[in-house]
Amino acid sequence: MRLFDPYRLGPLTLPNRVLMAPMTRSRAPETVQGRINARYYAQRAGAGLIISEGTQVSVLGQGYPYTPGIHTEEHEDGWREVTEAVHAAGGRIFAQLWHVGRMGHESVHGRTPVAPSAVNPDTDIFTPSGMQPVPTPRALSTEDLSTVIGEFRQAAQRARNAGFDGVEVHGANGYLLDQFLQSGSNRRTDEYGGSVANRTRLLLEVTEAVADVWGADRVGVRLSPGGTFNGTFDDDPVETFGYAAKALDGFGLAYLHVVETSQVLPPQGLEHVGGPTALSRSAYSGTIITNGEYTRDTAEEALASGAADLVAFGRSFLANPDLPERFRVGAPLNEGDHGTFYGGDERGYTDYPFLAEAS
Repeated sequence: MRLFDPYRLGPLTLPNRVLMAPMTRSRAPETVQGRINARYYAQRAGAGLIISEGTQVSVLGQGYPYTPGIHTEEHEDGWREVTEAVHAAGGRIFAQLWHVGRMGHESVHGRTPVAPSAVNPDTDIFTPSGMQPVPTPRALSTEDLSTVIGEFRQAAQRARNAGFDGVEVHGANGYLLDQFLQSGSNRRTDEYGGSVANRTRLLLEVTEAVADVWGADRVGVRLSPGGTFNGTFDDDPVETFGYAAKALDGFGLAYLHVVETSQVLPPQGLEHVGGPTALSRSAYSGTIITNGEYTRDTAEEALASGAADLVAFGRSFLANPDLPERFRVGAPLNEGDHGTFYGGDERGYTDYPFLAEAS
């Protein structure tokens, strides 16, 4: 099976093409990772590559309680415990750099969330006191954007200090960089709004800043073409995301990570081009990771067709720390416990049985 063929990803050789997708687990008290998190990731070191849960690049970049940061020395130390555990288990791990933009709440960080424009996404968000309406965000000034780019650059450096093998820029799922990309959330009239080139500008400037720290071949970017996450939409997603993918192709990145599905609706406006991964493949010549409720068989089909080079798995990796081995031998999978997906302790986090234990 192609899933178990090695793959050269920049300077790394991946032992298989079964990747662990970034998954928020909300188990970082005071936003700092620790021993329980190190165990969770080390258990899954059999992945060709682990992409960490989103880790916020600044205080204002945080959207949800108990998500980890990568903007202080304490964050570095916590993540170093994780990377050392993963490497000791023979794995490889990238940090996903994250800024939620308007998908935040004052109760989390004490400030008004920010966005390209003061457009309310008209949705609720999880807060320490339960679900609350997302407030109308403050539009970022041009000067503010220089600060945001600097925050991504600093976070990239801290991730390097913490021992990661590379980083992924989170430009998907209705968070800050995706909010700039999509016309429904970006109503600006300056050089960061209006045309597709302008709406793509911040993504490219952030990617360039991060690549300056790491080298482009250790940097990936995640996009969700046509996605409707967190109230986002675009008037012409084929033009917008085709342009973004082509522009990113010029960096010589490690990969482009494409989200195939939305939280509620299928991606909008891409039916006639075959969907998000097909659109990306038509515009991007480098390594493509596809992600979206794949099974072993459908992932194998995606690789065989040439649609993608690598496949990332989310919930199935959450519940099956030895997912590649289960795929290899055709073993049944553990079912995930939805009640423990977000927040809590070891239950539903580090206690899922390995195949050897189950037998």
